Amino acid sequence: MAVKVIMTWDLKRGHEQQYFEFVVGEYLPKVNQLGLVLTDAWLTAYGERPTMLVGGTMPTLTKARHLFESVEWADLENELLDFVDDYKVKVLDLKGGFQF
Repeated sequence: MAVKVIMTWDLKRGHEQQYFEFVVGEYLPKVNQLGLVLTDAWLTAYGERPTMLVGGTMPTLTKARHLFESVEWADLENELLDFVDDYKVKVLDLKGGFQF
């Protein structure tokens, strides 16, 4: 069964430009290369929610586990953590529509 991967985080103040350059230039392309099909990205402009919510799908839970256990994923997470706080990842059964 396909799964939905939901990642959330808050941007560190003062690193916004470097964050956007990293995410657009490196993070998102590498995540796609590793097999996570990105489906949505949301920026919170107002309110008490994480600054960013990024969603993607994987064909199976087993493939998602392999992704999250890979060295490549760990390297990407470590780079992302230079720019963000409160990073979280959830994996859910894919239901269709917006999930969070």
